[in-house]
Amino acid sequence: MIHSPSYSASQPEQPRGAGAEGAGPGEALPPPPPMPPYPAPLPLMRWWQRHAVRVGVLIGLLTVSGGIILALVREQTGTHGFLVGLGLALLPVPLLLAVFRWVEAVEPGPWRNLVFCFAWGACAAALIAIVANTLATEWLVGSTLEPFTGGDEPLRRDAVGATYVAPVVEESAKALSVLLLFLFRRQHFRGLLDGAVTACLTGAGFAFTENILYLGNAFGRDQLSGDTGMASVTAATFFVRIVLSPFAHPLFTLLTGIGFGLAARSGGRRRLRRVLLPLAGLLLSIGMHGLWNGSATLMGPFGFITVYALVMVPVFGLSVWLLVWARADVLRAVRAHLPAYVAAGWLAPTEPVALATMNARHLARDHARRSGGRGAVRALAAYQRDATSLALLRRRGERGQAEADFVERERALLDSLWERRGA
Repeated sequence: MIHSPSYSASQPEQPRGAGAEGAGPGEALPPPPPMPPYPAPLPLMRWWQRHAVRVGVLIGLLTVSGGIILALVREQTGTHGFLVGLGLALLPVPLLLAVFRWVEAVEPGPWRNLVFCFAWGACAAALIAIVANTLATEWLVGSTLEPFTGGDEPLRRDAVGATYVAPVVEESAKALSVLLLFLFRRQHFRGLLDGAVTACLTGAGFAFTENILYLGNAFGRDQLSGDTGMASVTAATFFVRIVLSPFAHPLFTLLTGIGFGLAARSGGRRRLRRVLLPLAGLLLSIGMHGLWNGSATLMGPFGFITVYALVMVPVFGLSVWLLVWARADVLRAVRAHLPAYVAAGWLAPTEPVALATMNARHLARDHARRSGGRGAVRALAAYQRDATSLALLRRRGERGQAEADFVERERALLDSLWERRGA
């Protein structure tokens, strides 16, 4: 077993219960580490510190905020508008979820974290935005900007809100979900991909609720005017929000997620960097969101097309390249850092190579499905996930970025791998 980041892989400790020829799935499992005869009692935990209480409170808050935002949107759009908006807003969601799941397939996180991010964006962040946007816009226009307009060309309230208020409020509200996972789920927040996926899912949830509102209102206007078909406001809104820019909100929030992901990779000793990187990402997301909104409200008839072509498309392409690179970087870490555990007898010599390509992983899962069914596939997927986490943990240690619980986490992952090999 590799006891610390500085342990030399050329002289590994033989895993307990394994023979000199290396560990195999048919051999005895290593015994657990020795326990003291009289362990120290755990510190007294207050009721509000219990995990179940915190989870219950969080679920309650999301449920209440979801109910409130549902009622507010239905009030603004009407029942028919709400149902039409809901149906149309659902269309891009499967595509978005499939893309984000593909991105994180190399090191998948718990599904409950992904559900939390989408629910936070759709419920909590949307409720914060719908309340705070109105209040902040009223204050900004009424007491700050209006005295300087001279009364000749007063700034439109909706343009000010969309360009200067909404980006700050909405990106800050969405960033809270990434911050919560960064602080309280650090074992699942390991780097760039985790930050990107959690941020994009939060943005997708927010866009889902916002699309219901915009499409529902558009349908209501069409009902009053009698417009139908491609000439309707609903069709135009659907084209802009669902066809042309389904990735807009995820792309804005992605910049915040990248900041948190880089902070997670920087190590616990670089506290200033761990604070500045997320803030820089948040500021970039606010700036890009403001530019996008301002292009449609303050830049004239060609502003939207110009920003879309010269900013949004290049940033989207760069983001895709970055996520593909980060995905490949994880596989490179698997190939580079798992051989240390081969030398120690924990893994077979062929495993680092087999785990370092997604094609080999998929082939292994197909074989497991044919031979052992869904249970075997789930066990193999968990094994691949733990092996990837172990490689990333080892890389952090060799870079001098190990956390204080490095040895405990390494041992837990090794024990998990050993048990799954023997299953």
